[in-house]
Amino acid sequence: MIRPDGVLSHDPDPADQPPRDACGVFGVWAPGEDVAKLAYYGLYSLQHRGQESAGIAVSDGSRIVVYKDMGLVAQVFNESVLNTLQGHVAVGHCRYSTSGSSVWENAQPTFRATPSASLALGHNGNLINTLELAGLLGRDAAGLGNKATSDTDVLTALFAANGAASGDGERPGVEGAALAVLPRVRGAFSLVFMDEHTLYAARDPQGFRPLVLGRLTRGWVVASETAALDIVGAAFVREIEPGEMVAIDNGGVRSHTFATAAPKGCLFEYVYLARPDTAIAGRSLHAARVEVGRRLAVEHPADADLVIPVPESSTPAAIGYAQASGIPYGQGLVKNSYVGRTFIQPSQTIRERGIRLKYNPLREAIAGKRLVVVDDSIVRGNTQRAIVAMLREAGAAEVHVRISSPPVAWPCFFGIDFASRDELMADNLTIDEMRESIGADSLGFVSLPALIEATTVPADRLCRACFDGEYPVSVAEAEKGKHVLEMVGSRGEGPG
Repeated sequence: MIRPDGVLSHDPDPADQPPRDACGVFGVWAPGEDVAKLAYYGLYSLQHRGQESAGIAVSDGSRIVVYKDMGLVAQVFNESVLNTLQGHVAVGHCRYSTSGSSVWENAQPTFRATPSASLALGHNGNLINTLELAGLLGRDAAGLGNKATSDTDVLTALFAANGAASGDGERPGVEGAALAVLPRVRGAFSLVFMDEHTLYAARDPQGFRPLVLGRLTRGWVVASETAALDIVGAAFVREIEPGEMVAIDNGGVRSHTFATAAPKGCLFEYVYLARPDTAIAGRSLHAARVEVGRRLAVEHPADADLVIPVPESSTPAAIGYAQASGIPYGQGLVKNSYVGRTFIQPSQTIRERGIRLKYNPLREAIAGKRLVVVDDSIVRGNTQRAIVAMLREAGAAEVHVRISSPPVAWPCFFGIDFASRDELMADNLTIDEMRESIGADSLGFVSLPALIEATTVPADRLCRACFDGEYPVSVAEAEKGKHVLEMVGSRGEGPG
């Protein structure tokens, strides 16, 4: 199905996409291990962070081989492909586009060769000075010559250009180039990259997106989430610090600080983006989401018979709501886990009932019941409107909707693809108008202070911009939108 922005979508209702994270990244340095398969399973565990394309780069010490394609991790890779990717260091990436179209040329890892070394790079986040960085490359080498139009490709080209020209003795090649370029980069970036011998990882000074370091028996792993470490049997060591770059090779782990840390971790990671079995800043996301549900029940009680989640991301919050309210928890909606795994477009008849492809009510569980329906967020409201109608059709006596995040009224420029501001329901309607629009008997959102308290992270160390409009880093109007480089090209201009 085609989304409103022209991109092919897996979702049955592309007009009401949930918030999407930019990407998942995974890197491994492990001589003697099957690093391609470790990267595959790492990406598989991070599939929720990007479903448009996937790729893995592997080096055997003499050359880097990159394999990538459009689709899910399991669609791109099979046993025979992975067996051809032999080496001791690998980086992997699964993508949801927030900069540049969803096309093969923008799939990652990106790749560049220099006279001294080759470079493969994966990026989670979104840069907000892409045009400025592209200008540093000059009109003829702006990273657009290979038809790629992402901020990641510009960054890769800059690393390669500086690596080819560098060689300061202490930090030659890719390592020196990255340390020279990274202080000039603004926005959200959690990076994994490699040359033929070394694995690197870097995180922006605000630490918008998560990035963690893990230890294998015979190597090291870097990943977007701790859950990916668990999947490959790596022990969590620590987070990559904001403003830090690490290099991993035979000498162990080297750490460099390229910018002063000013932590502003993404609050929405706690709401929806990251897996519940992940920990951020030492806090289990499952525990945080259960606590949000408890606070939601205190702030917005309801006289009801049953608490049900909109599966699966809202389940912990629904459990917390039930615990705090004393209302029994139950399952009222069944989710089809395989929706989104096909490009086959539904017929018009099915499209008109598109939400049924994803959810179906358990009639015997909800008929005649007063329901509290817990969901994680409201973007445009189409999904909640369809669910409320579905539950009433199945016999629900009352439907009270509770949302485990504050109203999302501002767009994100740091790696989450929200709707534009004029499409966000909370920017255009009051809460009572939203309630009326989705057809609920009542509607309540958890407060911003309650959500922040549930994370146990101080408010001044979190980015809350999608909820309160206070952006930690200002964004120029020219840098807003995912097709920045494509628009420059369409006007016949160079980016410089």
